[in-house]
Amino acid sequence: MDIKTIGLIGGMSWHSSAEYYRLINEGIQQKLGGLHSARIILYSVEFAEIHRLQHSDNWDAAGAILADAAQKLQGAGADFLLIGTNTMHICAPQVEAAIDIPLLHIADATADAILAQGIRKVGLLGTAFTMQMDYYKSRLIDKGLEVIVPDDEGCERVNRVIFDELCFGDIREDSRQQYLQIIDDLSDRGAECVIEGCTEISLLVKQADTAVQLFDTTTLHAQAAVELALAE
Repeated sequence: MDIKTIGLIGGMSWHSSAEYYRLINEGIQQKLGGLHSARIILYSVEFAEIHRLQHSDNWDAAGAILADAAQKLQGAGADFLLIGTNTMHICAPQVEAAIDIPLLHIADATADAILAQGIRKVGLLGTAFTMQMDYYKSRLIDKGLEVIVPDDEGCERVNRVIFDELCFGDIREDSRQQYLQIIDDLSDRGAECVIEGCTEISLLVKQADTAVQLFDTTTLHAQAAVELALAE
């Protein structure tokens, strides 16, 4: 069987990129059996540089780094592309304009999985950029979802844990409990599920930790990549 080659822009952070690599390869092996594995070309960016540009609001420069990575992945033979982070999909239009291969958008993969279960009102966790800017929420809304986010204090807490702990692979029980309280608050406000809209959040909070249904964007993005890699 011809397996398409997946281009992955990773390193944001490398902890979630390692999850992408594992999940995609496990998905291919589950589908095909035996010793089958994925064809993946990984371009891992230097996250400190991306983080600096994010927090100086220089999205054009950050997008230029990702667009350059995308062109290199296309030149290396990738058939389609993933950006292995929710936040940096703010630069998705800039990346798409730089390449001739498809970009598999993480918000689309997530929305499709949620809509398939008949859910319409979702809570969204992620970086402050993802929760408070429109580039991600509008993509979900355009698909037919209603989106709610934590209050300002909750957004600050979720964001701080991501950048100060999870991006370092630092998993703390007190932070897990804080997240679970925020998830419960979103549920009390009517969220039928909660999107783990940062690729590191699933390292901290698992479905076994809460009765609220979670949608792990890392897993859903990886699953969509497996389906596309195996599509005729």
